[in-house]
Amino acid sequence: MSEHHGHDHSHAVVTEDNAKKLTFALILTTTFLVIEVIAGFVTQSLALLSDAAHMFTDAAALAIALVAIKIGKLPADDKRTFGYQRFEILAALFNASMLFMVAIYILYEAFQRFSQPPEIQSLGMLLVAVIGLVINLISMKILMSSAQDSLNVKGAYLEVLSDALGSVGVIIGAVLIYFTGWVWVDTVIAVLIGFWVLPRAWTLLKQSINILLEGVPEEIDIEKLRLDLLALKGVESIHQLKVWAITSKNIHLTVHLFAPTADRNFLYQEALEMLSHTHGIKEMTLQIEDDVCMAQSHEHSTIEQHSHDDESHSHSH
Repeated sequence: MSEHHGHDHSHAVVTEDNAKKLTFALILTTTFLVIEVIAGFVTQSLALLSDAAHMFTDAAALAIALVAIKIGKLPADDKRTFGYQRFEILAALFNASMLFMVAIYILYEAFQRFSQPPEIQSLGMLLVAVIGLVINLISMKILMSSAQDSLNVKGAYLEVLSDALGSVGVIIGAVLIYFTGWVWVDTVIAVLIGFWVLPRAWTLLKQSINILLEGVPEEIDIEKLRLDLLALKGVESIHQLKVWAITSKNIHLTVHLFAPTADRNFLYQEALEMLSHTHGIKEMTLQIEDDVCMAQSHEHSTIEQHSHDDESHSHSH
């Protein structure tokens, strides 16, 4: 029996780049947060103060995401063999939860306003909302490229994006209120923003929980992966196939290949190449077996485990 491990060393570079982007976005967001809170009190605009509350969650999300990256860079030790990389997913989970709370708060606030519409100073509201939109667009531009590679950054990006929509809503509301006096427009826009945020928060929450539960990453087609492994020259069967992720893009795989007649070195290279290029898996442990009895024992234990699970399931009913 033999083992082979593959590793990806580009992760640290990407992480450092993400940290710089988050730092810049955090500075921008925090600066505007202070401006918006002061403007909200000066203009007596509840809409601006409400948007400031959302902006506060942006700043918190960016700060948490940045801390997650710093902690995630801590080295592995005897107690934590993967180090603290998983902290990124905990941060994404926390950000998704905050998005949910903000969306629910927006809907609650909107409900309150239907019965007691506030007096709104539309010009001051418009000016600050425009500045807020510019700040959010800059932050979004900075974070956009990394949002696809990291659930942590994606959570922060979604926070900024939802707040950018909030700024657009405030701008539209301010213009309509200035020209028509329809203060209820502000409430309708708030409800639309709340309903826009909720499904995106749910998606982020679902992805984070899947990783924490060691589920197969969404981008991996496990059946195609199984067939591709079986198609390798000399492989007669596979056992103990497990695919999971430590972070959003740090995917791991372990598998036992029963290939008694295969050229092991050639099979190693072919399997590594296929898993890396076809399925995007960089961290893997391959074990090649040529002992029929051992392969059968693996197969038997797998079937036995499935039978035990089925039996437990039937008893539960």
